[in-house]
Amino acid sequence: MRRRQTSGINQLVGVIKPTGCSSHDVVNRMRRICSERRVGHAGTLDPLASGVMVVGVGQATRLLGLVSCEEKRYLARIAFGRETDTDDEEGQTTERADAPDCVDDLRFARTSMGVLLSMTSQVPPAYSAISVGGRRAYAVARSGGQVELEPRPIRVTDAQAVSVGRTPQGEPFWDVSLTVSKGTYVRALARDLGRSLGSAAHLNQLRRTASGSVGLDACHELDELQAIIDRDGALPALDPLAVLGIPGVRITESQAGLVARGMPVTVPTGAETGESDNGVALVYHGQLRALARVDGGLLRPKAVFADGIDGVSEL
Repeated sequence: MRRRQTSGINQLVGVIKPTGCSSHDVVNRMRRICSERRVGHAGTLDPLASGVMVVGVGQATRLLGLVSCEEKRYLARIAFGRETDTDDEEGQTTERADAPDCVDDLRFARTSMGVLLSMTSQVPPAYSAISVGGRRAYAVARSGGQVELEPRPIRVTDAQAVSVGRTPQGEPFWDVSLTVSKGTYVRALARDLGRSLGSAAHLNQLRRTASGSVGLDACHELDELQAIIDRDGALPALDPLAVLGIPGVRITESQAGLVARGMPVTVPTGAETGESDNGVALVYHGQLRALARVDGGLLRPKAVFADGIDGVSEL
């Protein structure tokens, strides 16, 4: 059987997703940039949203299921006066209500942030990817069906009103900086904030500014990535250990040979093997060669990356 040619790129990449395209569109563009079919992402962004996406290329796609990114940061523009069926600007208006008193007062917006900070659960938007009876909720909603989703626990650890203004349509808005737990729908936060203030609201704009430890400063526009690979033949890599939040152990050449065959190796003297949910990273020549669990004085590989995943900073 003829082996499929690959690009040889095995790494995590920080991408700035533009508005107006889906997360899958970003993956397709990255496939063309890298000349590699094995591309995936961690953390979907709606077409309306922009900002940080962690993309895996080559063998690094195997890490994406481990990228928890328990906290995410956003800059959200919340517009008042109406709700939509999607809870964002792209949906159809379902309800109108007067904006809250003092809506144009930044001090009022700032004191209202306690509403968001007190939220511990939310009903996800009907237009979401949550499975309902074996179908995606958005598919049921688009076909005219009724979607009833159960409340889910969330956590809002930071909420700050940054500015107030008016949209081109004249709707008052608040720009709000948010830090939320994984799985929190900012669209639903906007909807519920409006209701709590006796009004109606929806998400007008959204930019993800950080996903876990990966911020905008570590990410690149798609056109920029194309220019970089055309010029250098390589892409800037995220450190997989930092993204996973996992300790690293440097191994020797002989140990790397054993690890490649899935065999355990002795914990090096003085190595820091503080356990994480994902175990310990075994590193050789700046590459992640395996994830392992600590078993007494041994490191037992549980996931081996034969080609190595690039981007590990000096241990």
